Amino acid sequence: MLDLEALQAALERHGPVTRVVIAETRGSAPRGAGTEMLVAEGGLVSGTIGGGALEYQAIEAARRLAAPRVDRQALGPDLGQCCGGAVTLVFDRYETLPQVENSAVLRRIDGPADPTLAVRRAWAGARNGARPPRTELVDGWLIEPVAHARVPLWVWGAGHVGRAIVTTLAPLPRFAVTWIDTAAERFPAEVPPGVTTVPAARPERLAVHAPKDAVHLILTYSHALDLAICDALLRRGCASAGLIGSESKWARFRSRLSAMGHATARIDGITCPIGDPALGKHPQEIAVGVAARLLRDAARQDAERDMTG
Repeated sequence: MLDLEALQAALERHGPVTRVVIAETRGSAPRGAGTEMLVAEGGLVSGTIGGGALEYQAIEAARRLAAPRVDRQALGPDLGQCCGGAVTLVFDRYETLPQVENSAVLRRIDGPADPTLAVRRAWAGARNGARPPRTELVDGWLIEPVAHARVPLWVWGAGHVGRAIVTTLAPLPRFAVTWIDTAAERFPAEVPPGVTTVPAARPERLAVHAPKDAVHLILTYSHALDLAICDALLRRGCASAGLIGSESKWARFRSRLSAMGHATARIDGITCPIGDPALGKHPQEIAVGVAARLLRDAARQDAERDMTG
């Protein structure tokens, strides 16, 4: 699946890049068809096709790519892998963003100059929604759906839990992470790539600038600040919000938010506590629970969107 946002960011930062896409799999494979990674002259930019010798060799081949190509690899002892399956990799160089038609892209790799009848039929099905979107290589032409836009995720607070959550979620292609705290020195010296940090003395005032479809995680060092952010987000509107804390903290917050004039139904849109209590209260355990919940929600929304067209 073509991630246009990641490709655009890579082009802006590195110049021309090579996409390596798993176009087909047979038997057991570390990643499925549609998985991609981006490689610049200096090496891997983003993504993974499963690691190991397969990925290492693919990165080296991508760095030296002279023309689009298809490479079929058996996942056996020669690669130090025991999957027993096989993958078909497509290597394609990009200098600009491709043309998109109805959330799909068609690229010639090593096929004939004019698309064959099979290519035209598959391309028509991809564009008109006649079949579920999928990556497929047809007669040397690559057909790909375009990835859904990233979910805007705003993380309020750069303490232990905030750092664990951002570190866990930042590498995932599903989320565009904005990280907010009261001062620049509260963020770690090294912030994960792709994360936007925003220091603000009054963070709650940023709520009016958040996309209305954003997901928010509120976990600052101050209960008063948490409450102010909850109040601001309820007035702004958002896709969802999660608040770190105990049931007793949430009971107090519910009472305070109600006194501020918020309807019970709106207040109930905030989830507290966050994470999966069964996993524990360590920052990383909370982060894993939060990530699992967000990924399930995103997958469900994607499925609903695909069904409705």
